[in-house]
Amino acid sequence: MGFECCHPVINLLYFAAVIAASVLFRQPVFLAISYISAFAYSVKRNGRRAVLFNIGLLPLAALFALYYWSYHHFGVTVLFRNFIGNSMTLESLFYGVTLGLQAAAVVMWMRCVFSVFTTDKVVYLLGRISPRLSLFLAVLLRMEPRAKTQLFRINTARRAIGRGSDQGSFFRRLPNDLKIFSMLVMWLLESLAELSNAMRNRGGALPGRTAFSLYHPDNRDRAFAVVFSAALTGVLMAMLLGQTDMIFDPALLMVPFTVASGFFCAAYAVLCLLPMGMELFSRLRFERQRKRI
Repeated sequence: MGFECCHPVINLLYFAAVIAASVLFRQPVFLAISYISAFAYSVKRNGRRAVLFNIGLLPLAALFALYYWSYHHFGVTVLFRNFIGNSMTLESLFYGVTLGLQAAAVVMWMRCVFSVFTTDKVVYLLGRISPRLSLFLAVLLRMEPRAKTQLFRINTARRAIGRGSDQGSFFRRLPNDLKIFSMLVMWLLESLAELSNAMRNRGGALPGRTAFSLYHPDNRDRAFAVVFSAALTGVLMAMLLGQTDMIFDPALLMVPFTVASGFFCAAYAVLCLLPMGMELFSRLRFERQRKRI
């Protein structure tokens, strides 16, 4: 019902645009928009767990900023000198904070990517390029949940004879864990061999193989593409005019904020908040239709 229901190409283009913008844009307003949008959308996609995870990124960003500040001493605004006489400057501290927030924003956007992209979408996108690679990834992605299930079965069976991974002392658990891991590796090798023979017998390695999919663009994808293109155009104009960059060495310097800058920031905010707006609109429309029934 939300952004995950859009065409995989739309999902790919959108996340490529916002992640690239989060990496390239260093102007404080654009950086704040990227961070807040990524925070809000990751919470919308992943629930309460995302709140704790995203808040936990802030101390890590602060630690990185302090680390960067202690080793890089460029800039003209000296705050103080450390115990070995190096200048601790405002410019290096501000640049370290910027890099930390950029990394935090990218991590949050990647959590959104993992929640939106399913195995079918990855197989579809790669299947258009290389059907063999698509088949290979489908086999590997399917193997991961099967391996978890098999690991649970092996551990349950060994617990019945007192040799589970959580039974006995530390010196007894270690060989138990190694034996369980050995059994799981043997099962994986046998399963991969069986899958390889099955795919070969079904013609998976024959030339001219194509990829089947049920994804077709609809009016929702077209509407999203129109709004996305308009917002992206405004963001690209901001890049060309230098509105998204900032100079840190030797002093903090950026383009003065004008009415045009407000327009570019609004276009970037629309770009970043577009999936959330789409999901909220779909939810509201669904609730209205349900009330009519």
